[in-house]
Amino acid sequence: MAPASLCCISNTVCVMDASSRLGSSLVIRLLERGFTVHAAIQNHGDDDELMSICNKKRLKVFCLDPFDYHSIVDALKGCSCLFYSFEPPKDHSTTYDEYMAEVEVRAAHNVLEACAQTDSIDKVVFTSSATSIIWGHDDQKSAAVDLDEKIWSDINFCRKFKLWHALSKTLAEKTAWALAMDRGINMVSINSGLLINPDLNITNPYLKGAAEMYENGVFVTVDLDFLVDAHICVYEDVSAYGRYLCFNHIVNTIEDGFNLAKKLSPLPSSPPSFEKDTMIIQQRISNKKLNKLMVDFRRSSEKELLEN
Repeated sequence: MAPASLCCISNTVCVMDASSRLGSSLVIRLLERGFTVHAAIQNHGDDDELMSICNKKRLKVFCLDPFDYHSIVDALKGCSCLFYSFEPPKDHSTTYDEYMAEVEVRAAHNVLEACAQTDSIDKVVFTSSATSIIWGHDDQKSAAVDLDEKIWSDINFCRKFKLWHALSKTLAEKTAWALAMDRGINMVSINSGLLINPDLNITNPYLKGAAEMYENGVFVTVDLDFLVDAHICVYEDVSAYGRYLCFNHIVNTIEDGFNLAKKLSPLPSSPPSFEKDTMIIQQRISNKKLNKLMVDFRRSSEKELLEN
């Protein structure tokens, strides 16, 4: 593992799990930016989109088992960065329950340990969730402060109210950070809001407690393009550090909630009319840290588009 202070941009990176919506989009964007990509695919047969990519000369596909340390090491060889996001294995239920936390923690530990043993790895971009930040802060003292990256969800609160997605994300990210600090791994986390994409459905585990998130002013969403840009930004910017809340929209009006409901499949029952309800819930969550970092990234990306 290279020292964190020596992080530099190399031409070869690894994306894991590359078969997810985020993973496959990251692969495509990284190839467009000139990188060679090791696409580590967890679920066999889910690589159709990747196989249709034109830049196959710079794309290498690896079969991945997050519980097989050696398969992780094979995918990481020669890479300077790992973009890691967890997807439940196909032999596990995709529904988050009290056991999913153990699965996600084991996977995070294996991946970070493999990174520690891979000399070429300079940086890890770890995809987590805003749910590892927003839960368990209902007391009066917390209500007066905007939630940001310094705050963690309360594990006991998550267990009490069966917020299994939040529990899994919190424990897995804490495990990753503990190992990263212990082994000297240069890690940055992206704590994403609810990802808006065509696959979004009403059973998405992030939506557990949606009404409470809305009422607390912390129900945030993110577009796929913005999320992909955020991952690449924190990799390429050597000043990036720690955790980054990532969202570009907050659901804090009845109309916002209605518009989100229309994107869910299957469609939930029609909500009451919002025409006369103009109340705006006060936002209590901040993404200022990421926005500051993204300013220069957006400028350089726009310049590249104009030049091309």
